[in-house]
Amino acid sequence: MDKSTYYITTPIFYPNDRLHIGHAYSATVTDTLARYKRLRGFDVRFLTGTDENAQKVQRKAQEAGKETLQFVDEIVASIQSLWRRLGISYDDYIRTTEPRHQEIVQKIFTKLQDQGDIYLGEYEGWYCTPDESYWTERQLVDGKCPDCGREVERVREKSYFFRMSRYADRLIAHYQEHPEFIVPESRKNEMLQNFLLPGLEDLCVSRAAAGWGIEVPGDPQRVIYVWLDALTNYITALGYLSGDSAREALMARYWPADVHMMAKEIVRFHAIYWPIILMALDLPLPKQVVGHGWLLMKDGKMSKSKGNVVDPNLLIDRYSADALRYFLLRDIAFGQDGVFTLESMMERLNYDLANDLGNLLHRTLSMVERFCGGQVPAPGPHTDVEERFSTLIVDAVTQVELALDRYDFSGALAAIWTIVRRGNQYIDEMAPWALNKAGQTERLGAVLYNTLDVMRIVGILLEPFMPHTPARIFAQLGLDVSVADRRSAELSWAAAREMGRLPSGQATQKVEPLFMRLDVEKEIAELEALLAGEVGKGEVGKGEAKSAPPAKSLEVAAAESPKAEPEGVTTLIGIEDFAKVELRVARVIEAQKIEKADKLLKLQLDLGYERRQVVSGIAKFYTPEELAGQLVILVANLKPVKLRGEASHGMILAASVGDQLRLATVAGDIELGAVVK
Repeated sequence: MDKSTYYITTPIFYPNDRLHIGHAYSATVTDTLARYKRLRGFDVRFLTGTDENAQKVQRKAQEAGKETLQFVDEIVASIQSLWRRLGISYDDYIRTTEPRHQEIVQKIFTKLQDQGDIYLGEYEGWYCTPDESYWTERQLVDGKCPDCGREVERVREKSYFFRMSRYADRLIAHYQEHPEFIVPESRKNEMLQNFLLPGLEDLCVSRAAAGWGIEVPGDPQRVIYVWLDALTNYITALGYLSGDSAREALMARYWPADVHMMAKEIVRFHAIYWPIILMALDLPLPKQVVGHGWLLMKDGKMSKSKGNVVDPNLLIDRYSADALRYFLLRDIAFGQDGVFTLESMMERLNYDLANDLGNLLHRTLSMVERFCGGQVPAPGPHTDVEERFSTLIVDAVTQVELALDRYDFSGALAAIWTIVRRGNQYIDEMAPWALNKAGQTERLGAVLYNTLDVMRIVGILLEPFMPHTPARIFAQLGLDVSVADRRSAELSWAAAREMGRLPSGQATQKVEPLFMRLDVEKEIAELEALLAGEVGKGEVGKGEAKSAPPAKSLEVAAAESPKAEPEGVTTLIGIEDFAKVELRVARVIEAQKIEKADKLLKLQLDLGYERRQVVSGIAKFYTPEELAGQLVILVANLKPVKLRGEASHGMILAASVGDQLRLATVAGDIELGAVVK
């Protein structure tokens, strides 16, 4: 096998209803790995699809009053549409109703039957239709399905069984010899303690025929049970036993799979039944079975019955696919359950995407347009500052690679954001506006070139996570994004480790910011109404919401400054009065002019432990570009007020003499939120 191949799969999804955001999470993490491996030069095969022969799919179609295949076709079309919108870059989509799958499943059944692994017997026990799972009496929890908690039904019928017990010891040995086989390791312990060590029972692999499913060869009264049918999709899609040399070449090239990705509730089937089936077929086992956690709502797991399902299409319509992908990958610790809240999504979009990423590119392009005529300037020699920045970038890329190797998507994005945030700090420290005033043209050009080049690097690193955003970044840097080969000298993954690869001289293209700040209070109210079905979709943004002040839960502002005492008069106070004033160090992360208010600027401040909004009367002394990134001293415990309709909580300190004003700040490097004494 060519070691440069990489075969990765999602679970095949039940097309019994439209998919929710939890399904989108499964597809997104899988797609991120596939895109990353392609950027690293691997020959990737990415498979997804739908499990269409299940009994519950047939029941759903009957409830909808439709023919089963018609019902399934409509749901599959909606799934494929969602995957296109999310940018899920699969190479093959397998449907278990396709002849290429059904014919091979029957061949597999016959092969296993002929070698004595499948036999005809009688099953009597408990069955959960929604989960397509058989359970023994001891496995039930309070008489219900241990996986989903729903009612089970007693069934008794002639069935075909797979001799799982024949291979149980061999599977346990495989676990011991390949500790990396199941990720996370806690899932392996669950498989051993709950299923393998107590004694693995033979698996029922057929059901009574009901007009839907793959017929058992030579026995039209029965259909092949879903788990033998569904699990084999990973090899039927590669042409196993097809007799077609071109299709079987895929099997020779890509099997065994590198990663089977899925939610944790189906790890059992992939980590026990599937490897045993492969052992019986004398095929290599997949390298890893990876089970991620659930995406929960505040009231528990998403389900139609609870009415808490979030449609990813709604969020894509309103904020863009990349914004949704970023939130899912950044906010959830992989392998653990994550809780979806509208508030947490708004914070990620506002602070990470709008304030950090969007602001870095937009403010840089504004200065390039203003100081360099809208062209990428020539690079200059690196100072110690740039050398340290270069080292930080190399370290961050290494951290991204290590994190993705262990499926730590949040950690990988956090590493990328060290570059983004350092980019904003670099602008603040280098102060291009001051270099321009001082006539230091060469250094000014070098600083702006370096910042644009950092955006090139960030764009490369973001490609696996946010596939649409990098093209927008590259276009604004004047790079040709129409070239199909993304491994050009300046856009390859390797080029992300090296500053100075951005060509100079081409025209930049400043357009609207990548991501705009959201009015959180308004957004949450409208989204809650949409999710509750109280209003229609109405007119929603194509990608980024309009810029607006944050909601009350995120607002911070400053009270009006008290009137100054007459010159030369000092009012004495006691230490107890001064102790009432809480002064803290904050960083300006964004500054904006307020319409029809010549003296006022609206500032977004980072105190380390929270974000705040402050309105300050310093517009005649500072431009927004000059303020971004500066350390200031905030009076943090003033009562909030509104100035020109903008909420303000706190006040930044400044010193003034005559017509001059300068912000008060602190010397040296100090933690944000530190108390000034």
